[in-house]
Amino acid sequence: MTDRRVVVLPDKVQLAEGVANRFVGRLAQLTQEGRTVHVSLTGGSMGSAVLAAVAQHGWAANIDWSLVHFWWSDERFVPRADAERNAGQARTALLDRIAIPSENIHEPAASDDELSLDEAAAAYAAELARFGVEGRPWPAFDVCFLGVGPDGHIASLFPDRDEVLVTDGSVLPVRQSPKPPPERVTFTLPVINASADIWMVVAGADKASALGLMLAGAAPTAVPAAGAEGTADTVVFVDQAAAADVPDDLIDPDY
Repeated sequence: MTDRRVVVLPDKVQLAEGVANRFVGRLAQLTQEGRTVHVSLTGGSMGSAVLAAVAQHGWAANIDWSLVHFWWSDERFVPRADAERNAGQARTALLDRIAIPSENIHEPAASDDELSLDEAAAAYAAELARFGVEGRPWPAFDVCFLGVGPDGHIASLFPDRDEVLVTDGSVLPVRQSPKPPPERVTFTLPVINASADIWMVVAGADKASALGLMLAGAAPTAVPAAGAEGTADTVVFVDQAAAADVPDDLIDPDY
């Protein structure tokens, strides 16, 4: 188990810029070593804001993007052009603005790709398996970004649902999601927890309660974010509004 550390930044703009700065630095370090890097992205306004800040970062042009592979911990099963798609948001914010090979962008199937929801989940699991390591049918992500909902959900793993308990698969179909749209695909916790670094990006006063419960050790069935642990680091980046219930001894001013 890794200790969770919390990094507090004043507001959403500085939160996005601070995470982007650390992320670009991490990518620069890893790609300069010639390593293939796997990154799992998240959706939502802060996920997009971080990627937009990466695109504007002065070092972004110096990253060897051919070594970087992007994935999504969950995706909405809607048409590919739908504004709800996490992948579409990421393309607009960053991926369409950098020189990255198309085969390095591992986007889950959309509802207009002639696959059922179950087939879309199975296809994404098969794509993960192509990059499996250490006997697991999925890659070990160098960085896994996660948002946290006001209910404590991560990816499309929601409280009090069976998906958060699954340990024998990599990608699940989600139906009747508590948050629209109702159909999605999601990584399971074992895939998320194979990541070296898990970086949660959390903003807004409406997230403070869920964040407090997560840091207090709530059960993952009640607060799925509490079940996310990187093998090296688990870092929660928050703005001041979300930090209301964070104990002072968990705040790391130096990360």
